Amino acid sequence: MASGLWITHRVKPLATSLVAMLCIAATAHAQSTGGINDAKKDSKTCDNPVYLTFDTGHMGVAPLIAQVLARHQVRVTFFASNERTQEGDGSLGNHWAPWWKARAAEGHEFASHTYDHAYWKGDVPGHDPQFRIAPSAGAFAGREFTWSAKKYCENIAYAAERLQDFTGKKPLPLFRAPGGFTSPKLIEAAKSCGYAHVGWSPAGFLGDELPSERASNTALLNKALKDIKTGDILVAHLGIWSRKDPWAPAVLEPLITGLKAKGLCFATLRQHPQYTAWIAAQTPPAAPTK
Repeated sequence: MASGLWITHRVKPLATSLVAMLCIAATAHAQSTGGINDAKKDSKTCDNPVYLTFDTGHMGVAPLIAQVLARHQVRVTFFASNERTQEGDGSLGNHWAPWWKARAAEGHEFASHTYDHAYWKGDVPGHDPQFRIAPSAGAFAGREFTWSAKKYCENIAYAAERLQDFTGKKPLPLFRAPGGFTSPKLIEAAKSCGYAHVGWSPAGFLGDELPSERASNTALLNKALKDIKTGDILVAHLGIWSRKDPWAPAVLEPLITGLKAKGLCFATLRQHPQYTAWIAAQTPPAAPTK
């Protein structure tokens, strides 16, 4: 298992073949985990877990994804930003509040993806940590800014606050930088304000962001079933604007059933061995009962 906080530096796939695209994308985001977890699911011990996570997107497939997860009793971790959606006022807008609340009732976990889906573009030289940031959601989408560590932390925290408002459940003290773009300085800044970064495993890059013309659902499913192993963190999205043949739910259901057939089970990041101590350390103790 990799030690410490994971760092990813994302690049665009440059080759035209599916294998090359997946290899480049997965390697650029490589986050090896490994290990066996004692998470409990449906009152049974999950001895060979994988950790399925979803980042927000256009939300068009979100209801279908929720149906599949409920049907197979799979709990996941959602990383949320206030992204533009096909319907409603943003993925962390009031339109989607009932959807988030229902997921909390089902036992899913939540974490921040930064409120403005704020891409890290580079560190700014200097003693105090500052970063070049390009939001892709909200009023300032498409522009680039210099943010202090405090400003970046506030953006992480606001997404978590919105999730807690909607769900009544405190999100995990974790975050995922949009696109997986990070630097050691950015990760350290987030850690200093209480958020550990979570990337994904090489095999866990499920490919739903790739062009469907060159990365078919069938090919993505077959590769995932072949490569995913115990301990991997998997990443997909609640809708990708650019993909013509949606990955979900077409791939999601056979992926779940196929991984279960291989003897794997599903756990949330609350049970991930790399993060359990961090989560416990950031969680205030419960008030004593009278």
